[in-house]
Amino acid sequence: MAASIDNVESVTGLLEDCISKHGFEVYPLKVGWYNSVLPPSLHLAYPDDCLAMVILSTPAMFEQAFLPFMQERGCQTLSDPIDQCVKHCVSSAVSQCFPGQKVDVRYDYELLPSRKPKFLAQTAAHVSGAAFYYQKSDVTDQPWGEKKMFGVCVHPRFGGWFAIRALLVFEGMTVGSELVQPVPPDCVPSREGRIKLLEAFNLHWQDWSYRNIVCPVSTYSQKQMDYFSTKPAERFTLLRTWGFLPRDDDQPDPCSDTQTQVNGHG
Repeated sequence: MAASIDNVESVTGLLEDCISKHGFEVYPLKVGWYNSVLPPSLHLAYPDDCLAMVILSTPAMFEQAFLPFMQERGCQTLSDPIDQCVKHCVSSAVSQCFPGQKVDVRYDYELLPSRKPKFLAQTAAHVSGAAFYYQKSDVTDQPWGEKKMFGVCVHPRFGGWFAIRALLVFEGMTVGSELVQPVPPDCVPSREGRIKLLEAFNLHWQDWSYRNIVCPVSTYSQKQMDYFSTKPAERFTLLRTWGFLPRDDDQPDPCSDTQTQVNGHG
């Protein structure tokens, strides 16, 4: 099924109307944009002109989606509560907006049998124009030698106060040249700023300072920061103190799981 730019906009708009009220953003891309910057071993097995969407969570997601989800549903399975909430929101939106359409939904925490991630979240965000993915190679005359420095995405409005949650691939829906690849906003153009960003992210990520590399329009609430500052294995205890889990010590804790993924810190 070929999609015109009007169809791409309608698909994006339909999904946004359903999910933005829960604190998510949606950005369209072509699979080819993603595959073109990665080695073949990491390619998505779809045609280059296949339509995809990357979904981000904004600071509002915690209060608009996660806390209501916990209030209404609580922990249902032995997996991370945030992951459960995101999966519920995204899968519900896909079912509601695109009944009958084949959509390959990949979440940031999912791994392939090879133990590789199902998609590279920061690469997807960059090529879609959602956020600029700053890497060591983006620093001229970089000062770290052979030291490993992990890259980080910066959102033009939220700085580092966001997360990349999912990639949707619309199987069989192709897009022509009318969908032009956007350039991600370069929020940290100076060499000094990029050094500061990468060093803050790699060496001092616990103090949250890298998230404020640009002035954000909103940040995480104190409650959200308390949650993401808590070790994943201890978050169920925090949720219990907030009244979202039973206090009966004789009952098994549905959120306690030694295999909980540390899929970033929010």
